[in-house]
Amino acid sequence: MEKKNCVVAQSGGPTVAINSSLAGVIQGVIDTGYYEKVYGSIHGVMGLLNDNLMDCTLKARELPNFIELLKKSPSMYLGSCRYQLPDYDDDDAQYAFIFNKFKEYNIGAFFYIGGNDSMDTVDKLSKYGETIGSDVRIIGIPKTIDNDLCITDHTPGFGSAAKYVASTLLEIGHDTSIYPIKSITIVEIMGRDAGWLAGSSILARNEYNSAPHLVYLPEVAFDKDKFLEDVKDAVNKYHNIVIAVSEGIKDADGKYISASTAVEDTFGHSQLSGTGKCLEYIIKQNMQIKVRSVEINILQRSAAHMSSVTDIGEAFRLGYNAVNFAIQGETGIMVTLKRRNSKDYNVDIEKTPVENVAGLVKHVPREWINERGNNMTEEFFNYVYPLIQGEPVVPYKNGIPDYLDVAHLYPNSNE
Repeated sequence: MEKKNCVVAQSGGPTVAINSSLAGVIQGVIDTGYYEKVYGSIHGVMGLLNDNLMDCTLKARELPNFIELLKKSPSMYLGSCRYQLPDYDDDDAQYAFIFNKFKEYNIGAFFYIGGNDSMDTVDKLSKYGETIGSDVRIIGIPKTIDNDLCITDHTPGFGSAAKYVASTLLEIGHDTSIYPIKSITIVEIMGRDAGWLAGSSILARNEYNSAPHLVYLPEVAFDKDKFLEDVKDAVNKYHNIVIAVSEGIKDADGKYISASTAVEDTFGHSQLSGTGKCLEYIIKQNMQIKVRSVEINILQRSAAHMSSVTDIGEAFRLGYNAVNFAIQGETGIMVTLKRRNSKDYNVDIEKTPVENVAGLVKHVPREWINERGNNMTEEFFNYVYPLIQGEPVVPYKNGIPDYLDVAHLYPNSNE
């Protein structure tokens, strides 16, 4: 019997670890020998719709160290998209086209690496496949620096981004400590609906550094008066303070503190701008003190020079085991990480129906935030600390990191 092939794609925002999951899929296919080829769909599901696929197994044969380079290269080797498939009950034309492509390329499994919205695509494709009696296995592989996917203990990409955030906050703490005058630095950190990344800033604290002195997450309603009280108390105690804040903090009515751009993305998410600047204005209107705001936006998403070995390794294992689950006949699932209840940190690879993930958000538990709502507890520290451990050896060339070539993603790259 002729071997089937499989196809893999990446979607959503980039992370340091998502290419490691791709490497895991490719290596899993090579090691098991169950599938003949791994096709990479360029720019997510759009690659299937545009018939833009590349042979990743051929690339692995042509470049002997391809897998290792891929594991340590940031962003998304196959490119990305933020495209939402319509409900197939309303319009199944794109679904029919995609499954015809599966037949054309003799596809037996489709792996989609991404976050919440990507799992929505996995859910839709797997359910449509069921309605037409398709035997193509549809499997989601998690990633997101926001760490807001349900069921899985954490998501690949988060650990490295948390490491970057904590390192940056430590360096900002050094920067602000040098002047003998009172000052406030506000650091706005990604996190529209969940505050995992902003909370991770507490890992910057050590025996001499207390920054960040205040932390604000979307999980607790923001109160301007309490905020000003917190700031005044912290300034009186520390003189130079650093405040970490999630971009998505809201007031008691659920309204974002930031200035809305009045723009939504293709999945209906509000595009936020200026949370740190908004808090800066609040302080300036009420206190006579030096204050500035900075924003950690896309910086941590591709910072492979400051990645976590733990993160990279777990991402690879998830991709590798996704292949095994497909071989076992699983479909409509997302592979997950389950933390063992043991003294030493370790995780097991498990699975969950993707409908348990799609469209849902995992928030920071309220009990992991202090009662005042301006700091994190020891439980949060213990949760995130193991995820940032280990530093990979990143190759350098001409003084800067030497990553895998992604010229195939550039416009007119084939000309």
